[in-house]
Amino acid sequence: MKGFTKLTPLNEALSQLLEHTKPPTLEAERIPLEQALDRILAEDVVAPFDIPPFNRSAVDGYAVRAEDTFGASPSNPAVLSLRAEVIEAGMPPKFVLGENEAVEIYTGAPLPKGADAVVMAENAVKENAKLHVLSPVSPWQNVSRKGEDFEKGQVALRRGHLLQPWDIGVLASFNLSEVQVLRRVKAAVMATGSELIPPGGRLEEGKIIDSSRPLVKALLEASGCEPIDLGIAPDDLREVANLIRRGLSEAEFAVVIGGTSVGKRDLVPEAVKSLKPTLYVHGLSIKPGKPTGFAVVSEKPVFMLSGYPVAALVGFEAIIKPWLHRKCGLPAALRPKAKAKLARRVASTPGVRDFLRVKLVKKNETLYAEPLRLTGSGLLSSITEADALLIIPEEVEGYDEGAEVEVEILYPDAVI
Repeated sequence: MKGFTKLTPLNEALSQLLEHTKPPTLEAERIPLEQALDRILAEDVVAPFDIPPFNRSAVDGYAVRAEDTFGASPSNPAVLSLRAEVIEAGMPPKFVLGENEAVEIYTGAPLPKGADAVVMAENAVKENAKLHVLSPVSPWQNVSRKGEDFEKGQVALRRGHLLQPWDIGVLASFNLSEVQVLRRVKAAVMATGSELIPPGGRLEEGKIIDSSRPLVKALLEASGCEPIDLGIAPDDLREVANLIRRGLSEAEFAVVIGGTSVGKRDLVPEAVKSLKPTLYVHGLSIKPGKPTGFAVVSEKPVFMLSGYPVAALVGFEAIIKPWLHRKCGLPAALRPKAKAKLARRVASTPGVRDFLRVKLVKKNETLYAEPLRLTGSGLLSSITEADALLIIPEEVEGYDEGAEVEVEILYPDAVI
């Protein structure tokens, strides 16, 4: 067993990876609208008709001709004839509003022809068949005009757009039940280690439950990929190499978890080399996650992540996520950031990018970042108990107590 003789700086590693890989070709597919959230549009979406499709009332009140209310005040109201009809949503009126006439109308209902404004209910008084308007309205006041939201033929959503919940509402308003999206990037995922058992398996002495593979699959799904689960490979060089080869035949890239360090049973680097890669990088200057590496085989990346879950997470954040964003066009989910003061001094190794987990505490309106003392790369609690990440750049040797730092928020309910 020997240690790493060289660690590649993260920026250098990412540049090499981007240079030696090509973006995958993603075909379009049509899917139900209910499944379109977080998918990428494969074509521009054009409004098929005006929305709203007609002039409609934005309030409960009375449809009028605006000019008939000019000069109205509580002491000198405009007196209009009140029609007997009431216009409700879904009931198109079959009359034309005449001069000095008004008609009761509800929110969302279509304006009758001749009307160009709505007086709010609280600004008028009904008296028998008369309406006393206490405040003037200008033309189109309190009216949602035809095409105000989207005009027919307008490009509402562009190709390449990541669909958000409100976009689903837009597509539904266009009367669409299906949408054309890009196929998800496929990622083959496997773990290695004869000591591993899948979640729900029989736990025997000396065995370890495989938590890193489900974690990485979830990270891939959250990033817009379709994971292909290849399961767990035993510590056998040929089987590991064959499983990687199979993964590359089924997916745009492969992720191998575990067996990536420099011990006797760390077979993944040798298995990857046996596939004759055109690019091979093993050992990144990050902490945790030093054993992270990657290779390019037949123009497809093979990522090697540590078997320790937190180190696997950091390796994913450091190299896979930016590659997906910059090479595959998948959106980079940027976390909110906050300024905080360090609750105690932290040290960092020069030349290494340190991903430090911190707890956030607010005291007297000041936000403090408390570095967690649980920092082992195999301790999932160091993430679940953290509120944020403090990423210490390579050129910084640490921060003193009380130093103001910028942290990335991990959870929406974090104290900020």
